[in-house]
Amino acid sequence: MDYKSKAVDRFFNAVLSLKNAEECHKFFEDVCTIKEIVEISQRLEVACMLTEKKSFQTINEETGVSSATIGRVNRCLNYGAGGYKLAIERLNEQKEEN
Repeated sequence: MDYKSKAVDRFFNAVLSLKNAEECHKFFEDVCTIKEIVEISQRLEVACMLTEKKSFQTINEETGVSSATIGRVNRCLNYGAGGYKLAIERLNEQKEEN
């Protein structure tokens, strides 16, 4: 399966068209299982905590996320495409505006 495809672009454009958290809830509840939504949100939470220099143990204790997942997120933060960093920067900017 090709990751970069018209179908993936359409999905990303659909996400970008959503205007607020309520619309995101509606869309993702239809598209994903609750477990998938929770797992994705946990990964972002782990990335935020790693950015705050929290230890793997602390993150595991506070989130219940496995050390393997924490390690995977850490690798993405250090060697990935920069998506987590970009999203965290944008969240921090929103926090500062409010």
